Amino acid sequence: MSDPRTTPSIFTRGAVDLSALRPSAPAKPAAPSAPATSAPATSNPATGAPAAAPPPAGVPGAVPGVSPETIIEVNEANFQSVLERSLTTPILLDFWADWCEPCKQLSPVLERLAGEYAGAWLLGKVDVDSNPRLAQVFRVQGIPMVTAVIGGQPVEGFTGVLPEAQIRQYIDAVLKAAGVSVAAPEDPRLDAADDALMTGDLDAAEAAYRKILAESPADAAAEAGLAQVELYRRISGADPAAVLAKAEANPDDVESQRLAADIEVLSGQAADAYARLVRLVKRTSGEDRDAVRKHLLSLFSVAGPDDPAVAGARRALASALF
Repeated sequence: MSDPRTTPSIFTRGAVDLSALRPSAPAKPAAPSAPATSAPATSNPATGAPAAAPPPAGVPGAVPGVSPETIIEVNEANFQSVLERSLTTPILLDFWADWCEPCKQLSPVLERLAGEYAGAWLLGKVDVDSNPRLAQVFRVQGIPMVTAVIGGQPVEGFTGVLPEAQIRQYIDAVLKAAGVSVAAPEDPRLDAADDALMTGDLDAAEAAYRKILAESPADAAAEAGLAQVELYRRISGADPAAVLAKAEANPDDVESQRLAADIEVLSGQAADAYARLVRLVKRTSGEDRDAVRKHLLSLFSVAGPDDPAVAGARRALASALF
């Protein structure tokens, strides 16, 4: 599981031994599976989209409303074909389970992005209950989990439900690492700032985002990026388990609760973080209450104004304040 204390990086290749899943002889192609009907929502970020050529034999799958070529159901039997496909098209693997509620939160985002990227990469869904060997090989410790396969080799991914802006950053970084050309960004300044954030250069990222905001104060993407920089700085060096334990033991400790909320956001539990701080707003007053309110607003900025969880939390905050 990726450490929420660090900025995600995708350039750790070869950390997973895939040899156990490679057959000694070419696998016999499996029959394509029937298209999925109703959707026990899948899990985890990433989405896919292949080019005009159909997937190789043995790679089944279809999701309602999305081209069968953009999302594939990955299992132990067809995994060799998936690896072969990754030689030409990056594949994001989404490890999920039907009982996983956070997985179901991510599903609509992933499926929508699958259509938007239209062929640049594939989304491979892996049901961990049906494919325990794949989960073991990829060292899945929590779901939803997303990792990518480029050129037959895995690269680092992330665990949890991330804001859409961060999912897009991860996807774009995967495509860049794979040498896949994507449409030029609308604002090259923002692209440079996002690159600095993804590589962990927080000082450069902050300077770039602040420059954009100085020239375009209403730029929501730059505001979200700056909020992410501040978030990563706040949790730098923190032990997530210790932070959450301290917050649990000290429900009225404002600093402990704020830091615990930061950890939860980076662990894919943004809704829990929002609820934690709303409860704290109700229990505080004066300067403490204002500090908690501002902290919660900064976490809203990380997710962006279109996140449905933010809309609900804003209503809860308004109720708590008034």
